[in-house]
Amino acid sequence: MDIFDIIGPVMVGPSSSHTAGAVRIGYVGRKLLAEPVVKARIGLYGSFWSTGKGHGTDRAIVAGLMGWETDDRRIPESLEYAEENGVEVSFYQADLKEAHPNTAVLHMTGAKGRELEVIAASVGGGRIRICEVDGLTVNVSGEHPTLIVHNLDQPGHVAEVTSMLSHKSVNIATLQLYRNARGGNAVMVLECDQEIPLESIKWLEHLEGVIKVTYLNL
Repeated sequence: MDIFDIIGPVMVGPSSSHTAGAVRIGYVGRKLLAEPVVKARIGLYGSFWSTGKGHGTDRAIVAGLMGWETDDRRIPESLEYAEENGVEVSFYQADLKEAHPNTAVLHMTGAKGRELEVIAASVGGGRIRICEVDGLTVNVSGEHPTLIVHNLDQPGHVAEVTSMLSHKSVNIATLQLYRNARGGNAVMVLECDQEIPLESIKWLEHLEGVIKVTYLNL
């Protein structure tokens, strides 16, 4: 435990969970989309919906989607900023099962047409947990460079990815593997200690059997 676990992040208030964590959810969502956000449909669940407006949760998430950090003094004006810059934003009450009470669902569209859905929770002290990416259940902190590879469940894909990271001197902190059925669709989620070069991401996207690559570049 360090001092930031005790006093929380440097932020614009009032709440580390409802404000700082919400900014972080939007910020990481934008990073995963890897494009400027032009449209966002945002679902708020639990206390994010019931008390979020008073805590500025809606404005905090939009601020993160704009690429602002938790200490940005423009956070209270994020909705107006988004409207002025042609970013379409809407909110709804999310209906989730067994979710953390501070959870948001982000349906994002980027400037180049890429779409991504992220479900994330604010777990306290400004920290978040990414729970789903495009319907895939994951458990990602958003504090490390993270690579998410959707691929066919075939031999060799995990070895290709891990060998590439080793060649680029990128150390793997955590590795999660999922598949819907033997020989079906599979996903690997890798949190890393170093950033992954862009050319390596492009190389992965063109591998036979790879369906989609999402990368959280911090």
